[in-house]
Amino acid sequence: MQERVRFAPSPTGYLHVGGARTALFNWLYARKTGGKFILRIEDTDLERSTEESVNAILEGMKWLGMDWDEGPFYQTERMDIYKKYIEQLLESGAAYKCYCTTEELDAMREKLKEEGKKPQYDGRCRNRTEFPEDKPFVVRLRIPEGAVTFNDLIKGSITVNNAEIDDFILARSDGSPTYNFTVVVDDYLMGMTKIIRGDDHVNNTPKQIHIYNALGWKVPDFAHVPMILGSDKTRLSKRHGATSVMAYYEMGYLHEAMLNYLLRLSWSYGDKEIFSIDEMQELFTIDNIGRSPGVFNPDKLLWLNAHYIKEKNDEDLAELVFPFLRKIVSEDNKIEREALIKLMPHLKDRGKLLTEIAEMAQPYFVKAEELVYDEAGFEKFVVAGKEYLEELISEIKELDELNEKTLTPVFENILKKFNIKFLKIAQALRVSFTGKTFSPGIFEVMEFLGKEEVIKRVQAALNKIS
Repeated sequence: MQERVRFAPSPTGYLHVGGARTALFNWLYARKTGGKFILRIEDTDLERSTEESVNAILEGMKWLGMDWDEGPFYQTERMDIYKKYIEQLLESGAAYKCYCTTEELDAMREKLKEEGKKPQYDGRCRNRTEFPEDKPFVVRLRIPEGAVTFNDLIKGSITVNNAEIDDFILARSDGSPTYNFTVVVDDYLMGMTKIIRGDDHVNNTPKQIHIYNALGWKVPDFAHVPMILGSDKTRLSKRHGATSVMAYYEMGYLHEAMLNYLLRLSWSYGDKEIFSIDEMQELFTIDNIGRSPGVFNPDKLLWLNAHYIKEKNDEDLAELVFPFLRKIVSEDNKIEREALIKLMPHLKDRGKLLTEIAEMAQPYFVKAEELVYDEAGFEKFVVAGKEYLEELISEIKELDELNEKTLTPVFENILKKFNIKFLKIAQALRVSFTGKTFSPGIFEVMEFLGKEEVIKRVQAALNKIS
């Protein structure tokens, strides 16, 4: 039998870190087993579901590279299907119409509280024989006596006494189906073999098993994944930093780093930390998911991102950096892709984020007069090194090309003439070339810029002194 799993987000916001990890575990399981990964949008909450959120979820999935085999399916397009099975449950007697008003339900719960009992529905409409046509009703599932037991593939055996579950609502008074009902119908009709989801759904599982049983359907296997906590061991939220997957894209993270990091939250394979996407698909098993919550560590994610940046070939890295660089370089300045590729070996070991690399690359793709100087660095190095810079310009004007071989004697002459250390002129040049006090090696920068641009930038810095 082919395995079929799904990711079923509600489009009430962006794709968050916890949802992305759930999607990843399902996607990897499908790829490992040769099964199918289905995407379903659970958009029955009409007040909170938005097209913008749907697009944000799809965008996040695409950025992470988690391709789906079927879907996306939308629950709002399946209302006739849900209605059909509500009618089936009513006809079989597994469900019944409840005409209790909100006021009656509130009074009932208050009375049960006063008696020290659980404030749940007391089943007063279970055996009702009168069905007024002009009065609104909800549809409730008739919960049997006994208990429900299921073997969670992560948590082990779980038993819930049916007395703890009231006759919960399957369809509201406006006819709209509830979450637990639509999930069961869709999971069954779409052929789900395993339900891998967050453990915030554990309490829903006994209810859903009752629906499966009432409809005479086979119950799938369940695997409830531990939640993700922040550094303070509370549930991950905005106060711990970004929780939106696309926020990490905008910060300059690589999707490989994000996938690798999400994988390691509550999943392990020995002491191995770094996994290629092929290895993730090959090695993933539900058995290796732990029961303890994963703790989100931004520093570890950043470390992984730096690793993946260093591993990128220069062409691919330049392609990833380009859109971030374009945002901070005006349209008046052309960004030569070949030049950007040439620059990557000098920057990839220095930046942990694509945005950092773009910021380091920015000075090389703007006009000399557009450079923004570090004021303290300019005063300390450029102003103090005015004589060295003037001497450098005069000497390199005589050179045909700039490289380490041609530049070495020039620098030796200047160091000897002014009796200075190399660092003094190097720092003056760094600020003149990039506006910053840090850069790749000076010879490398000068060779990259070329003779004409080197002279232009040093002269622009000297003019600023004047």
